[in-house]
Amino acid sequence: MAGLIGVLGGTFDPPHIGHLILADEGRDALGLEKVFWVLTPSPPHKLNQTLTPLEYRLRMVQETIKDNPAFQLSEADIHRSPPHYSVGTMEWLAEHHPDLRFVFIMGSDSFRDLPTWHEPHRFVKLCAGLGVMQREGVVLDLEAIEREIPGISAKTHFFDVPMIGISGNDIRERVREGAPYRYLVPHGVSEIIHQVGLYL
Repeated sequence: MAGLIGVLGGTFDPPHIGHLILADEGRDALGLEKVFWVLTPSPPHKLNQTLTPLEYRLRMVQETIKDNPAFQLSEADIHRSPPHYSVGTMEWLAEHHPDLRFVFIMGSDSFRDLPTWHEPHRFVKLCAGLGVMQREGVVLDLEAIEREIPGISAKTHFFDVPMIGISGNDIRERVREGAPYRYLVPHGVSEIIHQVGLYL
């Protein structure tokens, strides 16, 4: 899959070691030149959740990826009006980077639910490929998904990632409770969390 760019989207509240491992393993397994980190201000499935202000999440992503030239912050969702559906992300990327082809990186749980996404057929059409990280305990019926979205199987590439049980929700809870979290996030991210007083 040479000549392709990975797309890793999320609220990154906060970005953590698990995100870095996913991006790096996906880049290697899928043969990607770069991975674009797409910071989503307000994803439709989290409208009822209180998110950290965008400026701080933006700073944390920049700190997270600054040492890896293969990682790049994308503003695909930052300058778009909500709702921030993934199909709109891919449309923005295609419009602003017509010379590039994109592989959307997701977990197998998201892949399983893809038929319920907004305009899933158009989303898959806009992707040069789908890089699917296998999640423990997620059972996929690829034939059923293929019936829902014809042609998706040919675009899908599965890859494994070391099992790291880290989540943004867990980190936020640890900060609130005063539990250790320092080594779950990059150093620069822990500094921002501490200096700004996030998640307290």
